[in-house]
Amino acid sequence: MEPVLRPPGDGETITDEPARFVQIKVGLEQLALTDNRYGHGESGPDTHVHREHADCFVVLDGELVLEVGAEGGRVEAPAGTFVMVPPELAHTFRNEGDADARFLNIHAPSKGFADHLRDGGDDQDFDTFEPPGGGGLPASALVVRGPGEGDALALGPSQAVIKSSAQDGLGSLTLMDNTIAAGFPGPIPHRHRRMVDSFYVLDGTLTLLAGEEPVDAAAGTFAAMPPGARHTFSNPSADPVRVLNVMAPGGFESYLREFAAVAGANPGAPPDPEAMARIAAKYDFEPAP
Repeated sequence: MEPVLRPPGDGETITDEPARFVQIKVGLEQLALTDNRYGHGESGPDTHVHREHADCFVVLDGELVLEVGAEGGRVEAPAGTFVMVPPELAHTFRNEGDADARFLNIHAPSKGFADHLRDGGDDQDFDTFEPPGGGGLPASALVVRGPGEGDALALGPSQAVIKSSAQDGLGSLTLMDNTIAAGFPGPIPHRHRRMVDSFYVLDGTLTLLAGEEPVDAAAGTFAAMPPGARHTFSNPSADPVRVLNVMAPGGFESYLREFAAVAGANPGAPPDPEAMARIAAKYDFEPAP
């Protein structure tokens, strides 16, 4: 499959109203990701559960409130928060604040979520159900990583904060908040056989190689590399770049943990792309010259 590249504002817009905006960025088997804006008082669907996938939120601006679990637990998620709702956990969400809430909604695996939106929520085959009689899992099953929280890894002068890993939920998603140092050369061109590797640029400009030609991806750009797609990324600029790296299924964060241990022997030094490739070869990583 070909890479998916969405410049800022680009995507399949489902709803574009003053109080609500919903836009599909990608809908693949492994991953569906939408960009959303909810105004004051806007709510998601009625309380429901999924049985075969994780439902995740990354709050970009404003605040979401989630109600979860059989006992109706309440979670306030300000900007910078990651939330994963695992299967069988009852949940809904809304914006109670005066300001708009902007957030990414991620379903992994997608279970046809993009088609569900296109059908106006009437797709009877989508993996969504009323909560079971007992109410489903307790609220404690919710995975919440607040602003700045997560497993921080030093990768030379760059940093990765793991917000979600293969140990969370079904293991269907890894999400990292990465700060990529100025001058970072990036890994060698490569492909993944099973995993979708995707990027949402938060600040700065990330240089992406998607196929043959490099692309300067400004803040608000989303790119997804399906299995088999040749790609890499770098930061040749003089300023750091902050980017969300979303990988489905999860597990590739183990490579970064291993690489961080090696990089720790020479802190602050730029990473060696060949050394990165040797470690990555243990995982779902194949050089693609």
